[in-house]
Amino acid sequence: MAVATAVIAGVGIAAVAVGGAVQAGQEHKAMRGANAEKNRAAAKVASLQNSRQTITNPYAGVTSLADLASDLSGKMSNPYASLGVATQAAEIQMEQSDIALANSLDAMMATGASAGGATALAQAALRSKKGVAANIEQQEAQNEKLKAQGEQNLQQRQTAEQQRLQQIAISEGSREQQAQAAGNIFTFNAQEDRTNADISYNIAKETGAAQRNAQARSNRNAATAGIFTGIGNIASGAMGASDRRMKKNIKLIGKSKSGLNVYAFEYIDKIFGEGVWQGVMSDEVSREAVVKNFAGEFDGVDYSKVDVEFKKIN
Repeated sequence: MAVATAVIAGVGIAAVAVGGAVQAGQEHKAMRGANAEKNRAAAKVASLQNSRQTITNPYAGVTSLADLASDLSGKMSNPYASLGVATQAAEIQMEQSDIALANSLDAMMATGASAGGATALAQAALRSKKGVAANIEQQEAQNEKLKAQGEQNLQQRQTAEQQRLQQIAISEGSREQQAQAAGNIFTFNAQEDRTNADISYNIAKETGAAQRNAQARSNRNAATAGIFTGIGNIASGAMGASDRRMKKNIKLIGKSKSGLNVYAFEYIDKIFGEGVWQGVMSDEVSREAVVKNFAGEFDGVDYSKVDVEFKKIN
């Protein structure tokens, strides 16, 4: 009856150990996946931070528009500077007076008229010519005045048009520079916003992956602890974590009847057990006795298939 009870207990504990081993393996796989995702996200964050755009001055290309303005004073002149006195009318007047006087004298001599009549005739002709000369002189003076005024108006309009074109050039140049600077600011801010969003997204991924990694690690450790709690309840363990990578202070203490090396060792991670243990190395036993991924990525040994007792010796 005692033997049967022990067998049943051993079978039950073995089943618990196998179930715990499976869970520990799954949690370890999840842990490794989460850790890999965390590392990828961290690398992405570092890459984004290292490749951020250089901060530039959007107004660096702004130049002075003073060259677009020119001095127009050289194009201005005094339209009255060349005004003169109309002398042509006076010359005509004197010439015609002389002709009139000569003709009058000839007529008097031919008709035998008195000298007083000739004088009166000459004076009348002279007055007529003076009136004609004065009228011509007035017309010439008025023409010169109108010509000067027209020239002045033309210069004023030309100067005003040149000023208008200069103002348009300066205004458009300023608008173009402001638009270019505003475009540079917009482009920079848009890229910064996108980069910051990418960084925040990958930081969140990294944080989430780290949390999943920690949870998977905790679950794995709990599952592994359950394995050894069950195994520790029997005098001789049915299974044990026997991967060489899990152990430290390994010492060969003997050989089994079948020739297997028997070791004393401690576990690196105390979750698998504290103190000194006796057992084999999973890489030295037959394949049938190895339990793959017994504790996550680490292998275990089914001690029911080897002639070495797995136990705590100190």
